[in-house]
Amino acid sequence: MSQRSCLSIILAAGEGTRMKSAMPKVLHAIAGLPMVAHVVKAAEAAGATGLALVIGHGAEEMRKAAQKFAPKAETFVQETRLGTAHAVLAAREAISKGYDDILVMFGDTPLIDAGALTAARQKLAAGAAVAVIGFRPPNPTGYGRLIEEGGRLAAIREEKDCSEAEKKIGFCNAGMMAVAGKHALRLLDQVGNSNAKGEFYLTDIVEIAGAEGLDVVATEASFENALGINNRAELAEAEAIWQARRRREAMLAGVTLIAPETVYFSHDTEIGADTIVEPNVWFGPGVQISTGVTIHAFSHLAGTTIAANCEVGPFARLRPGADLRKKAKVGNFCEVKQATVEEGAKVNHLTYIGDARVGAGANIGAGTITCNYDGFSKFFTDIGEGAFIGSNSSLVAPVTIGKGGYIASGSVITESVPDDALAFGRARQKTIPGKGKELRERFASAAAARKKAAE
Repeated sequence: MSQRSCLSIILAAGEGTRMKSAMPKVLHAIAGLPMVAHVVKAAEAAGATGLALVIGHGAEEMRKAAQKFAPKAETFVQETRLGTAHAVLAAREAISKGYDDILVMFGDTPLIDAGALTAARQKLAAGAAVAVIGFRPPNPTGYGRLIEEGGRLAAIREEKDCSEAEKKIGFCNAGMMAVAGKHALRLLDQVGNSNAKGEFYLTDIVEIAGAEGLDVVATEASFENALGINNRAELAEAEAIWQARRRREAMLAGVTLIAPETVYFSHDTEIGADTIVEPNVWFGPGVQISTGVTIHAFSHLAGTTIAANCEVGPFARLRPGADLRKKAKVGNFCEVKQATVEEGAKVNHLTYIGDARVGAGANIGAGTITCNYDGFSKFFTDIGEGAFIGSNSSLVAPVTIGKGGYIASGSVITESVPDDALAFGRARQKTIPGKGKELRERFASAAAARKKAAE
């Protein structure tokens, strides 16, 4: 297959009115990635050497989004929606470049995998002119049936046109197909619109090719592969299927998920073997986790790199730019953003570390905050190796705490601290004997007076 060129045409011009959204349907996300981008990834994995996106509704928004997930794709606008064959022909310029294989896919089928597409391409390599991808839904009602005769695909029959015998066929049309490049334009140009809707249907090329004596076949994909998304409920169903697949992959690769159904991955999550993930953990985009890591319950991670044997959570939030080195710990109710926590350093609890470096072996006490933002600009805090930051301290950036520095609890540090120095940044305590009793009596008397006045 690697020696055959392939153009993948992804139809993404639909308005998606049932999504009840101003955003084009195919840009709604599965696992943090637009559903059409999942289709692009499948096409690339199946060997696509060219990509054509046929867009319509929200064309400019689609072009902008495509620059991120398919920067090399050509975009073609279907100005008027006149059926699937008409949509494919919007990419006539790309088709005419002479690819060996043409794959026609839909931007709202995010669960399609490379295996199903490769199987269709293999049929073309074996001599077929058209290979239609079919599936067997639990209930075929409403789907077009694939009518096979002697191992060849004779027709795709819409249910309303099926005989009673044909309605019993469980093999249905998934909509996607592969077409030999040398025949594609000729077959597409013969598709007419003499039907109730006056539209040009891609499925008509099956009978057109058959009438020319060309070989037309069907391949079978799973029901999940063919699942199309039309509304938010179906979007959630697809998300659940994708997550179930990814959880299983992770567990088979050596990751322990204690309650798999409560863990949510993003499309690009990387997680190493011997990592343990406790319940109710969310992985946003851009998370890379090495081996032997423990992620405790109710933690939220995004844009984060975690080295081997680290410990995170419970109830930790690691935001973009968080970089944990070997054996680092970020404990409960801690937040780390755009900061490096070096080897063996501990940020145990109730702490915010942002725009900072925490040196190897340093210890950050509970309630510590790096005050990195003055309302206009961000500033950096550098905490040296082996430093000890006492509880409830505020480090006002820009500031450096030297190697082995010791910050007394409750300090507000506004000036840099040299190596091995002790810094206090708090008012001296003053104790007045008996003053507490006097205050209580005064406050009680005032409260009683207010109550009496109210009566």
